[in-house]
Amino acid sequence: MSLYIETQGSGPIPLVMLHGWAMHGGIFKPLVDALHEHCTMYLVDLPGHGFSRDCGLPLEPQACARAIAEATPSATWLGWSLGGLIALQGALDWPQQVRSVAMLCATPRFVSGEDWPQGRDPALVRQLATDLETDYHATIERFLALEVMGSPDPKAELRKLRTEVFARGEPDLRVLQEGIRLLDETDLRASLPQLNRSSWWSAGRLDRLVHPSAMEWSAQASQGEFHVIARAGHAPFLSHADAVAQTLRPWLEANA
Repeated sequence: MSLYIETQGSGPIPLVMLHGWAMHGGIFKPLVDALHEHCTMYLVDLPGHGFSRDCGLPLEPQACARAIAEATPSATWLGWSLGGLIALQGALDWPQQVRSVAMLCATPRFVSGEDWPQGRDPALVRQLATDLETDYHATIERFLALEVMGSPDPKAELRKLRTEVFARGEPDLRVLQEGIRLLDETDLRASLPQLNRSSWWSAGRLDRLVHPSAMEWSAQASQGEFHVIARAGHAPFLSHADAVAQTLRPWLEANA
């Protein structure tokens, strides 16, 4: 089975949108509504997620980037959270298809290290991997709770995420495990100076999963454009869709 890709919007700017771990393309609806007249959007359900649940592709950046590049027109790629790693990989491997790359609460490396204190504790990521084996739903619930930490209205945002997470069926356990491994092992920092594509980086000031300082460093390394949404957490397209669109639209128009 091939990837499920939904087309939305009627605007002149093509935009591929890549969701985060355990989610699906439908999660972007508030941002899709805000960009509807400006963009034609290709909402990808990544392998094992949403309506791509039976797609046999591994949740691996190069494999996913290739499949998406072959199934969509030349466009800007926007990646949220884990989706940002795939968007970056696409820009590096398929520059003829990826006109520019937009990173929304996403960095080239998720976990921390001696030279990357801005990342998340690797022990947390590995615990999620262990927990998946014993309590699938509780592990997803725990990750959703991490995503809304710092949000100005965490209860409302958590309700939205809970509503959406299984709206297109349950994600495949195999790809959830692959996604945790991807977050644990992927490191694209060294490739940022070779990105050779305009990049846009937008952080939530209150994000507790992807620290704004990590995104600012990444924007500088790639000579990209950096923005911070003051009162947003890890999912600003839910809580601050208009603010995201206001900074994204001029950049999209300049790099279409």
